[in-house]
Amino acid sequence: MARQLTFDWPTGVALGREDFFVSPANAQAYAMIGAPEAWPDRKLILMGPTGSGKSHLCRVVQTQIDAVLLRADDLPDTLPHAGRNVIVEDMESLPAARQEFMFHLHNHLRNTQGFLLMTAQTPPSRWPLSLPDLASRMQAAAIAPIDDPDDALLSALMMKLMADRQIMPPAALVTYILPRIERSFAAVAKIVADLDAQSLATGRPMNRALAATLLDKAGDTG
Repeated sequence: MARQLTFDWPTGVALGREDFFVSPANAQAYAMIGAPEAWPDRKLILMGPTGSGKSHLCRVVQTQIDAVLLRADDLPDTLPHAGRNVIVEDMESLPAARQEFMFHLHNHLRNTQGFLLMTAQTPPSRWPLSLPDLASRMQAAAIAPIDDPDDALLSALMMKLMADRQIMPPAALVTYILPRIERSFAAVAKIVADLDAQSLATGRPMNRALAATLLDKAGDTG
């Protein structure tokens, strides 16, 4: 029989920044992104798995330092104006053809005293960088890690994703689901999406019985 989780439910917003829930898994990253003036060489890599809140934190920083938000696989052809700060998401997806531009962007921001925040799932040593000068500069950047999620963070994420879909589940539903799924951000996002889709398709309420049906099906096909 699966163990029922017991813990205090997260309530409210951490430090008033949107509805980002801070737990021991992401507290270090949260503190680091909140103090850009302390980033070594004014650059930082926010590193964590898919669904861990990297994009959410990027939006917090974007507002805080008035940054331009870009994707690594869709970089522009021109450098930003002097004094602009830049956020580049998903650095693993940086195309080989844009690595030289990224190198010049890095140097431009360093020369203009701009901030550079990047996101990734892995450290720079594992990025597919073929330009040695860019690789060396990326590997010199400080890293703000988001660790594997704890119970409080997973529960907060599940409730937030449900609230985003205008679903108000009983707390018992979340404590029922969590011990029965993979302990990852991606697994939480998938079960919420699957529950919502199944509820809409069948007209069944979002409850433990529906969750049990989906989890049983997943076990049969796993």
